[in-house]
Amino acid sequence: MFSSLRSRLWLSYAFIIVTALGVVAMVLFIYLLRNPFLYRQTSERLKAVQAVVLQRESQSQPVSVAAQEASRTFNVRVLLYSKDRQLILDTYSTQEVPLSFPEQRLILRKTPIVRDENGASWLYSVEKLPDSTYLVIASPRPRISIFNIFTDDFLPLILQSGLIALLLSLVLAFLFARWIADPLQKVMLAVRNLPSAEIKPVETSGPHEIQELTRAFNDMIARMQASQKSQREFVANVSHELKTPLTSVQGFAQAMLDGTADTSDARQKAAQVIYDESGRMQRMVLDLLDLARLDAGTADITMSPVNMFGLLQAVAEKFAPQSQRAGVDIKVDVAANLQTITADGDRLAQVFTNLVDNALKFTPRGGLISLHVSVANGEMLVSVSDTGTGIPVEAQAHIFDRFYQADPARKGGEKHGAGLGLAIAHEIVQAHGGRINVRSRLGEGTSFDVFLPLSRHTGKQVHR
Repeated sequence: MFSSLRSRLWLSYAFIIVTALGVVAMVLFIYLLRNPFLYRQTSERLKAVQAVVLQRESQSQPVSVAAQEASRTFNVRVLLYSKDRQLILDTYSTQEVPLSFPEQRLILRKTPIVRDENGASWLYSVEKLPDSTYLVIASPRPRISIFNIFTDDFLPLILQSGLIALLLSLVLAFLFARWIADPLQKVMLAVRNLPSAEIKPVETSGPHEIQELTRAFNDMIARMQASQKSQREFVANVSHELKTPLTSVQGFAQAMLDGTADTSDARQKAAQVIYDESGRMQRMVLDLLDLARLDAGTADITMSPVNMFGLLQAVAEKFAPQSQRAGVDIKVDVAANLQTITADGDRLAQVFTNLVDNALKFTPRGGLISLHVSVANGEMLVSVSDTGTGIPVEAQAHIFDRFYQADPARKGGEKHGAGLGLAIAHEIVQAHGGRINVRSRLGEGTSFDVFLPLSRHTGKQVHR
């Protein structure tokens, strides 16, 4: 019954409230026990008699006469003490034992009580007169029982205010517990429905901490759904990319088997197609394995000093034949004091090879590909820029997605790969603690900016 968070919170708040009210009730009861209503009523009556005596005394009536009249009229004991606190007048001198002058009462004592020589207690009120004498009005302390205090003073007060406060507090505690528990209940229900793709974000409500938790949960849902979508697209893209070469391989192999390719040239062409398509599939599988290792953190990144000028020059020389055939110039620009960086040279060569390869595919004859190195905010910036056709704005946000190609038709040909090269380059740069961005305008060209941290550590094996 009380297994839910809401009920436990409510019970906790109820226990705290009841405990607090119990402490208040105990303090109130002790106060009433030490200074009950009847005491306060008697003290007020004594002060009123004192005011009457003082009034009559101010009207030129002797204090002794005024005291005797007040004593008879109000049935109180009137005493008069000299300035040195010696008894001058006692209207009860024939009835009661002497009453000493009331000493200063303790701070914690709320009821003015003085005891006579027999130990009897008297409530009193004292006033200093203009002639330095003291007027004391006293009355026997009323005899009351704890039961009378409880039933007459305490119980009505608790019933009228305590129970109302208790009920109101419990209602507020219930609402407060609900305010906290309901958002958590929604999050719990959403968790139970995971990993459904139809799950909706949970509405944020409740305290600030609960709202932060809900927003974090919604972010997790968004990432999970994006991951599921990415996995579905990944499977679809792999299937699509493998379907074309497999169909070609199967078709030309069938042609060789059933004799359709009956000439030496036809068989040579079929074998060449099978070889090219199997090589394409092999490269795709190797790229996928590389991506998987980078994602899993099992790829070895060997950190050592790398001469950036030598690395970029080697990449440019590697593409010299292709650039000459395409009529595109490749230029390397590295300042002398920016040549060395701590990184994995082979992996960086893989990144810049991919970037230069893409630039060559989409740069027309007479164009220029430049590899420029600079320092920005403590990072080495390597920019691979071209004067090619550029990338559409809507495609730039997805250019590093796996299997993504700016051409929606996904046509084959030498200018269209599987869409894994930039994804691998992105992962390698991130493995180095850097980042890669793209800047492009249609008809003006594209620039890929690779930011790498300038590290002093060398020879380090990094396992991501």
